[in-house]
Amino acid sequence: MAINQADHSPPASSSPYALPIAIAALVAGVGIGFAIHWSMAPSASVEAAAGSSATADKSDEITDWTCSMHPQIHKDKPGKCPICGMDLIPVKKSAGNGGLSSRTLAVTAEARALMNVQTVPVERKFVTAEIRLVGKVSYDETLLGYITARVAGRLDRLYVDYTGVTVNKGEHMYSIYSPELYYAQEELIQSVQTARQRGAAEEIGGLSVVSMAREKLRLIGLTDQQIAEIERQNKPTDHVTFYAPMGGIVIEKLRKEGDYVKTGERIYTIADLSQVWVMLDAYESDLVWLRYGQEVTFSTEAYPGDEFVGRISFIQPVLDDMTRTVKVRVNVPNPEDKLKPEMFVRGIVRSQVADGGRVIDPDLAGKWICPMHPEVVNDGPGVCDLCGMDLVSAESLGYPAPNVGEGEPPLVIPKSAALVTGKRAVVYVELPNTDQPTYEGREVVLGPQAGDYYLVRSGLKEGELVVTNGAFKIDSEIQIQARPSMMLPEGAGPSKQEQEHTSGHQH
Repeated sequence: MAINQADHSPPASSSPYALPIAIAALVAGVGIGFAIHWSMAPSASVEAAAGSSATADKSDEITDWTCSMHPQIHKDKPGKCPICGMDLIPVKKSAGNGGLSSRTLAVTAEARALMNVQTVPVERKFVTAEIRLVGKVSYDETLLGYITARVAGRLDRLYVDYTGVTVNKGEHMYSIYSPELYYAQEELIQSVQTARQRGAAEEIGGLSVVSMAREKLRLIGLTDQQIAEIERQNKPTDHVTFYAPMGGIVIEKLRKEGDYVKTGERIYTIADLSQVWVMLDAYESDLVWLRYGQEVTFSTEAYPGDEFVGRISFIQPVLDDMTRTVKVRVNVPNPEDKLKPEMFVRGIVRSQVADGGRVIDPDLAGKWICPMHPEVVNDGPGVCDLCGMDLVSAESLGYPAPNVGEGEPPLVIPKSAALVTGKRAVVYVELPNTDQPTYEGREVVLGPQAGDYYLVRSGLKEGELVVTNGAFKIDSEIQIQARPSMMLPEGAGPSKQEQEHTSGHQH
């Protein structure tokens, strides 16, 4: 029996850490209790203060109660949101907003400073649209020369035997054997001999058989010196050399020595690079700022830091359906031969904008321009020195006429002042003569963007102050209050689904 009593007694020596664990648990419990007390005490005091404030303000400033998640819900007393079940919050009447439109927000000076609201006046001034374009250097097609076979025959000698060779006007290009040309020489020799035998010297220089034979050889391509040499030798030559009619770079060699050619077949292509074309790609949105005759500056990868200047000579009338761009051709002088065909270039067009979005160029005001060569500009009507075409007035090319009010400065605002969403644009205007800073939202009609500015078509007047920084914060506050804003032109209203949800809760 003594053994059984010993078995049921607690083993005092089996838990040596029991007492320290108990003490630690007691200390932890006391600490948690104090933490809960101190965490709850401020909350209770805040709730009491909020309750007393709400009670004091309810009779004076609180006009309705709304849901912070669904601002379209409005009640005249506290409660739950019928959509999400959240507690409604009170909405206080703005002190400076009485009698103003639903698009207006009045704030305190301190709030204005915290929102960092900045304004600038609407003004009239000339602005510049800077259009950046990319493209490549190309040959000037009007300065390409084609060396063709003037008569049928065999090419026995090609003096220029590879592409890339620079040739000068008058240098020999190829030698050809041609029975047709041989007979033409024989015809000249016989006509000269006949004229001499008859003693009709006056017929040699007149409209005689001799002159007709000479003209035939001249039209084939022989020079006056070659024709004179044939007459002096008094016998035809079996091979005739033809010379370059222009200078430039041989960019194509289409025949080999020994080839038989027909009349008109091309042998060489020569390009004069003293002037080149630069073909630039312009997007659809850029076309409003581009005009014939405008100056274009551009740079190349090969010559960093160097600027080249040309004028727009052609704007393609058809849009490329693959790239959605339009080709803009620029005539560029190239006296030093720095610009090589296929070079990549970056161009800039700086268009000065007048009222109505019209592009002006002071250098072309009242001038007359060649429709084929924009570098030819005169003070009055006349003809082009290069092509002989009649000059046209700058007004006919889309430039405003001087001294008729078409070149007045446009009404503009900084682009940061406009809140643009799709087809709508909202601008916040600071109202004058108010007790507190007050801002009114307006829907305006904007023109195209020119640099850092928007052109204003309607909705604003010169001198009004528009918000350039902080407009989105003002709009967000108005949107929270479920009033007309940038995203909600008619103010927040419950959707059909929310109305059904609300009616279901009420039933």
